[in-house]
Amino acid sequence: MKNTLYSLALSVIATTSLAGQAQRPPQASDARTRDIYVSVVDSRGMAATGLTAADFRVREDGVNREVLRAVPADEPLDVVVLVDDSQAATTAIPQLRDGVNQFIDRLQGKAAIGIVTIGERPTSVAERSTDVAALKKGATRIFARPGSGAYLLEGIMEVSRGLQKRSVTRPVIVALTMEGVEFSNSQYERVLSDLHASGATLHVLSIGTPSGATSDEIRNKNVVVARGTEETGGRREQLLSEMAIPDALTELAGELLNQYVVTYGRPDALIPPDKVQVSVSKSGLTARARTRLAAK
Repeated sequence: MKNTLYSLALSVIATTSLAGQAQRPPQASDARTRDIYVSVVDSRGMAATGLTAADFRVREDGVNREVLRAVPADEPLDVVVLVDDSQAATTAIPQLRDGVNQFIDRLQGKAAIGIVTIGERPTSVAERSTDVAALKKGATRIFARPGSGAYLLEGIMEVSRGLQKRSVTRPVIVALTMEGVEFSNSQYERVLSDLHASGATLHVLSIGTPSGATSDEIRNKNVVVARGTEETGGRREQLLSEMAIPDALTELAGELLNQYVVTYGRPDALIPPDKVQVSVSKSGLTARARTRLAAK
């Protein structure tokens, strides 16, 4: 069971070892500079293009840093899509399949993608590949599992632990989860620790109306969704209708394809900063970037 997902997670990654480190772009040439990936979207959630260094603002622990340059990110993407196929997703299966297929089409040739379902247990339905036909064949294997519950946190942990063994430049986890459903017993601290160690950016699309459930499982899920997306620079979106899934995944694919690498200056210090904040000066735009910095 878990061995299947673990094998997928290892296949999702390239051969460069970076165990225990957070996600990072290519290193800047000067030790007193740092590079960070940044997504910028407009009020409709669409990727904003054509920005320059003058448009970005960077602060470390509340202190302004000089932005030296900002260029489009062109490093390869490696993406694992976690799909809720529990009983709760029964009516959403057609939209989930359609959305995953549109996501694959949008990223065609620009990313290696793997698909994992998380109903009952994390299960690989399409191993990491750039082959569109193979990935779409995997999407046809997404069916609701009668009587099953969702194990989102277990899926995030298993993929994250695989990514810790070997790493790519831009690992991404995209989670499609039904609202108010979670059967994992994992504590949020443990899940977040594995996520940060993997270096992956977590994006979560929650489907349905928030239920207000207060079980330990739901509380742990809610913390991981909230903190995991914010701290890794990911998108968190609430989709009240299943029909919104395809468009939301298409927008997310566009965001991934139009990220920036922002390089900024920083002083040489014995104690590294705890937090970084990236913003843009243009009205109506929102920047998302990792807020927890890589360990040195």
